[in-house]
Amino acid sequence: MKASLGKWTAIAKQSIDRAAIVAKFLCLLHVYGPSMLPTLNLTGDVVLSEYVSHRLGKVGPGDVVLIQSPENPRKMITKRIVAMEGEVVSFLVDPSRSDRTRAVVVPKGYVWIQGDNIYASNDSRNFGPIPYGLIQGKVWCRVRA
Repeated sequence: MKASLGKWTAIAKQSIDRAAIVAKFLCLLHVYGPSMLPTLNLTGDVVLSEYVSHRLGKVGPGDVVLIQSPENPRKMITKRIVAMEGEVVSFLVDPSRSDRTRAVVVPKGYVWIQGDNIYASNDSRNFGPIPYGLIQGKVWCRVRA
């Protein structure tokens, strides 16, 4: 009886340890809005994000990331990295009204982010490059549509 209890205690401890690791490095979030259409649904998707890659410098162009909003620090936004420091990015200034483009060199320590739906996204085209330190996580997969 005592040996069986010890076995179950060890299994429970191992399970709690693994759950703590998952909770520390992964997070489920509900994201919604038109800025990431068609990648993410307008009415919302649940995404699994991880909090390690950006700390190791393992994010780059094409990655969808969670960012602390540069305009409202209480808000998290989901956008795609388009360019990293030192890269030149060209973008439409106001895509719904003109074809006028502008080119910007992303400064050191910054990234350029944009929503996939350029017609309905408030992103680096509006507030400029964002500091790398505002990246909070990398979207790993969409869990539910």
